Amino acid sequence: MNRIKKSLWVVGGTACIGLAILGIFLPVLPTTPFLLLAAFCYGRGSERFYHWLVERSPFGIYIRNYRDGQGIPLKHKVATIALLWLTIGISIGFIVTTWWVKTLLAIVAIGVTLHLSKIKTRRQESPNPADRRNPMESVEIS
Repeated sequence: MNRIKKSLWVVGGTACIGLAILGIFLPVLPTTPFLLLAAFCYGRGSERFYHWLVERSPFGIYIRNYRDGQGIPLKHKVATIALLWLTIGISIGFIVTTWWVKTLLAIVAIGVTLHLSKIKTRRQESPNPADRRNPMESVEIS
C-alpha cells in the first residue's frame, strides 16, 4: 500500500508540472503554485523526483527562491505583470464576448498583480551563494 501511495504522489506531482507548464502560456493558470505543489507531491512520493525538480529542472531556481524567501527579480516581476495584462487585455478586448467572463478575467488579473507586487523584489539576479558557486569547487583532485 505504501508503494501505491508514493506512486500516486509522483503522478500528482507530474500532473502539477504539466499544469505549471500550461500556466506559462495561459494567463489565468498560475505557474508557481503548481510548481510548489509538484515539489510537495514529489517530496512525499520520490526523493529522486524531488531532487530533479528542485536542483536540476529549469524550474528549480524559482522553487528555491520562493521557498527560501529570496523574492523575484524586478525585471521578471515587471515582465510577468506586463505579459499578464497584455494577454488578458487582448482576451477581454477581442476574444471574450460575455460581460461576466470579462469581469472575471479582470478580477484574476488584479489578484495576480496584487500577489506579485506583495512578493519581495530581489534587486540582483542571484544573491544565493549556492547559485553562483564555482563548478570546480566540487571536483576532487587526488
